[in-house]
Amino acid sequence: MSGLNVSPEIERLIALLAKLPGLGPRSARRAALDLLKKPDALMRPLSRALGEAAERISTCRICGNVDSRNPCHICTAPGRDKSIICVVQDVADLWAMERASAFKGQYHILGGTLSALDGIRPEDLNIAALIERASDPDLKEVILAMNATVDGQTTAHYITDHLSGTGVSISRLAHGVPVGGELDYLDDGTISAAMKSRRPF
Repeated sequence: MSGLNVSPEIERLIALLAKLPGLGPRSARRAALDLLKKPDALMRPLSRALGEAAERISTCRICGNVDSRNPCHICTAPGRDKSIICVVQDVADLWAMERASAFKGQYHILGGTLSALDGIRPEDLNIAALIERASDPDLKEVILAMNATVDGQTTAHYITDHLSGTGVSISRLAHGVPVGGELDYLDDGTISAAMKSRRPF
């Protein structure tokens, strides 16, 4: 690491930590130092947890979630509504939905969004498996929980086109003013989406 006179092991630890999202070089140095100061409380347990995760975690063959079980705990949970699938872009979105406890159906993770600029095509995403799942006669609704970005909406339109004719109801998350939000702090796109999605009071 530039400017640091440390052993190659520490340098490698810092370099690997710096690759994590949200951690730049300075944050990585602080994290590494904290780990080194607490080898028994932090470093060794973290090392074991990382090793176990690398060995046991896999991608669910049904929805694309990451779990130690395949199919995952959500796909095999007895109380979940199998007639509804919520389509999300990645695992972080699934975790956000679960954290809110707002949905008790099944999920489908696309693995990203269509993007002409980044060269991400339909075959690069988990769209074919979603279309196959939509052929299940027990499936009644597909909820498109895509980000309100150009790529997210392009992906939602592509999926809608390919699910038309299946008889499955297609819906999307509402867009607009968040709970607790103040109009003065919202961007123009959010206000516009809120106005278009208005409903009776």
